[in-house]
Amino acid sequence: MNVGVVGNPRYDDLPGLLSRLVAAAPRLGLTLLGEPDLDEQWPAPVGHLDGAGRLDLMITFGGDGTLLRGARLLAGRATPILGVNLGRVGFLTTATADTLETALDAVAGGSYDLEERRALESAILSKPGPITTTSLALNDVVVHKAGVARMIGLRVLLDAEEIGRYSADGIIVATPTGSTAYSLSAGGPVVVPGVDALVVTAICPHTLAVRPIVVPGSATVTIELAGPFTDEVMVSCDGQLATTLGRDERVRIRRAATSVCLIRIGKEGFFARMRRKLQWGDLSDRERP
Repeated sequence: MNVGVVGNPRYDDLPGLLSRLVAAAPRLGLTLLGEPDLDEQWPAPVGHLDGAGRLDLMITFGGDGTLLRGARLLAGRATPILGVNLGRVGFLTTATADTLETALDAVAGGSYDLEERRALESAILSKPGPITTTSLALNDVVVHKAGVARMIGLRVLLDAEEIGRYSADGIIVATPTGSTAYSLSAGGPVVVPGVDALVVTAICPHTLAVRPIVVPGSATVTIELAGPFTDEVMVSCDGQLATTLGRDERVRIRRAATSVCLIRIGKEGFFARMRRKLQWGDLSDRERP
């Protein structure tokens, strides 16, 4: 089994976890392939991840950001991802440093579930029509101001119909997976992963009349610059890839043709994770200090 390994080297316990992974690999029949940036973290050299190579599994060591980066490295391939959380929340992950070997045994024995999460494809188009940049995002695509903290003017369309013009710090277009990330902190709704929908959330809109909108998952959202404040506008995918949006360009966001497959181990459901990791709900079931 070819296993790609992606990790965040800022975590001090990463070398120890990679050593444990190397120790378990022969017993489980794993061939490990790591990111070049992790070369110094391994106890012994391993092969490098090749963007075109075949992978049966990807393991990410870090938080949700590391898992999102691993999903992007798969470039649309439906390779299962085992997320091992080394951070604070790790809402998308399913294992921890303490349960690494148990999780590896479960994956090798097929004792896991797969959650298919739809991704987004964002494309920046110039006014004549050609596509200049295309990117994938699992959580969200955000059009936002760069540089100084000043609102921008944006025109948002759903398919061919104009939703409206926004004066705001930006617009978030999120998948159900991303509804519990940036969109949630900006006042957007939680969307259960199985719902076929997208969420359009304005960031700090300059009017009380603007609220988040849930639209069909098959819809195409187009965002254009409008108004006087259109300088230094960026398009970010999953908070990791950023591209400048020019005055004569627009960004088209729609559902990608491929899905991201997240491994789930155990019986904990979506709302149980919400309660445990996001502290969802009231405080009646929490112990007093």
